[in-house]
Amino acid sequence: MSISEEVPRSHPQTIAGGRLAGELEQWLKLLHQGFGSRPALVDISTATVHCAGDQPQRDWYARLEILREVARRGRPEFIDDEDPFLVLAIPLGECEDDSVVAVSTFVTRSVEADEELARPAGLLEMNTREATLWAARQVPWPPDALERTAEVVLDRVQLQRRIGELEAEIGSLSVHLSDTYEEISLLYRLTQNLKISQSDEQLGRIALEWLNEVLPASALAIQLLPLAGDEASPGHEARSQPVLLTHGECPVDNQQFSAVLAHLDSGATNRPLVVNRPVTGKADWPCPQVRQMIAVSLAEGNNLFGWLAAFNHVEDDEFGTVEASLLSSVAAILGIHGGNIELYRQQSELLSGIVRALTSAIDAKDPYTCGHSDRVARVAVRLAEELGCDAEMIDTIYLSGLLHDIGKIGIDDSVLRKPGKLTDEEYAHIKRHPEVGHRILHDLRRLGDVLPVVLHHHESWDGRGYPEKLRSEHIPLAARIVAVADAFDAMGSDRPYRNGMPDEKIDHIFREGAGSQWDPAVVDALFRARDDIRRISLDQEQGAPIELPQLK
Repeated sequence: MSISEEVPRSHPQTIAGGRLAGELEQWLKLLHQGFGSRPALVDISTATVHCAGDQPQRDWYARLEILREVARRGRPEFIDDEDPFLVLAIPLGECEDDSVVAVSTFVTRSVEADEELARPAGLLEMNTREATLWAARQVPWPPDALERTAEVVLDRVQLQRRIGELEAEIGSLSVHLSDTYEEISLLYRLTQNLKISQSDEQLGRIALEWLNEVLPASALAIQLLPLAGDEASPGHEARSQPVLLTHGECPVDNQQFSAVLAHLDSGATNRPLVVNRPVTGKADWPCPQVRQMIAVSLAEGNNLFGWLAAFNHVEDDEFGTVEASLLSSVAAILGIHGGNIELYRQQSELLSGIVRALTSAIDAKDPYTCGHSDRVARVAVRLAEELGCDAEMIDTIYLSGLLHDIGKIGIDDSVLRKPGKLTDEEYAHIKRHPEVGHRILHDLRRLGDVLPVVLHHHESWDGRGYPEKLRSEHIPLAARIVAVADAFDAMGSDRPYRNGMPDEKIDHIFREGAGSQWDPAVVDALFRARDDIRRISLDQEQGAPIELPQLK
C-alpha cells in the first residue's frame, strides 16, 4: 500500500479559501479517535495546510503532487518510510480536485531517548536531537495495524459525509416540496433515530409505521438480509437468516418476496423497481396477489443489507415517481444505518479481540494462574447480579475482571513466578501492577470504565490497600466487587508455593476480613451466591460461556 514511483513536485500555491472549520474538526475528531493523535490536513485544491500540534511541522507544499496522487487513488498510502518513521496519507475528499489528505508520521518500533536518528531525522525536517525526543514520546504502531485502522477511519469519514449529504438533501426537499410536509417530516424523524443503539430491525419497524401514514399502499415490508454467516464471532451475533418486517396486510412471505425480486432481476440495478399492471398481469408473474409494487434496495456503498417495498395501491391505481422517490430516500437512510451498525459491529469485534489477546497474554505470563482472569470475571459478574447492578455495570465488571491483572505483563518473571515468600523489595515491585495496567489501557478510550477497577482492585475497605490507600465508599463499587472475586479465586487456586485453600478456610478469611479488607456488602453477596460461585471456581458452569459484551 505504498507509492514507489517518483511524482514531480509543484511550487507552493497561495493559501486561500479552505474547508469549513466544522468539517475539518469532524475529520480531526475521527482521526484522533482512530490513531490517538491529530494529523496534518492538507487541502490539495487550495494548497491550504492545517497543521496539528502533535505532528512534526513539515513543508507539505513540497509533497503536494504525491498527495494529489494519493487523492486520485482514493485509498490510504504510505508515502515515506525511513526506519523508525512511517508517513501515512489518508485521502478524505471525493475526487482529486476537491480533496483533503490527512498526513501523519508514526514510529514503528520503540525508540530510546539516547538513540541516534541522524538519517531519518531529515524525514521530519528536524535536527537529530529533536527527532529522537519526538520519536521516544510516540506509541509504536505496526504497519499492518496502521493499514487496518486507516481503512476503518476512512470508512467512518465517508459515512459522515454520506449522512451530511443526506441531511443536505432533506433540507433541500423541505424548501422545494413545502406541499409534502408529511413526507419531509418522516425523513427527518428517521434521521433523528439514527443511533448505534437502535438496531436495524427497530428502525425498520419505525420506518414502516411512519411510511404507512404518507404512502397510498395497502402493505409495506422490509426484508433484511443476513449480515454474516459462520464468520460472526462469539458475543457479536449477526443475523444469519433473512428477516421480513411487515405493516398492513402483506401479500407475500419471506420466500415469495425473494421470488419476486429474483423475477425482476433486482441484482442488476440500484434504482427503484416500480411494477404495475402491465407487468403483474402477465402469465409468468410469480405472485398474482401483488398488483402494484415498488422495491428499493437498502444499500451502503457496495453492501446490500435488504429491500424496502410497498405493495398494492389503496385505490388500485399505479405507483409512480413520487412514491418511488420517497421510498428511495427512506431506503438510503436505512442503508446508511445498516452500514453504520455493521461497521460498529466489526470495530467492536476488533476491540473484543484485543481484550481476549490481553487476557491470553496474562495467562501466558504466569501459567500457574492460567484461567484466573476468566474465573475472576465470572465470579465478579455473579456478585454484581446478586448486588442488583444494571446490565451496563455488569458488562463493565466482566471486562474489568478479565483485565484486572493486565499490569502483571510488566512484572519480572522471577518475581511473578517465585515459589517462596517475596522479599519486601519484590512485594513492592509486584504492587506496581495496578498502575502498570492502568497505563497499558489508558489510551483505549472504550475501556475507560475499566480503568478505575484495574487501578483500585487492591484497595482495602479500611484504607490500607494500594496504590492510593482509598477507603470504604471512595473505592469504586466495581473495584470492590472485583477485589472479592480476585481474592476468592486466588485463595482457592493451587499456586507453586501452596495448594488451594479448602472452602471452610476461605469462608473464615472472608468473614474475618469483611469490614476491614473487603466491602462487607460484597462479602455478604458472596455468601448468598456461594453455591453458584463454587461451581464457577470449579469450572462446572452449565450452558454457554459468558461472552464479551458489545464494546461502545
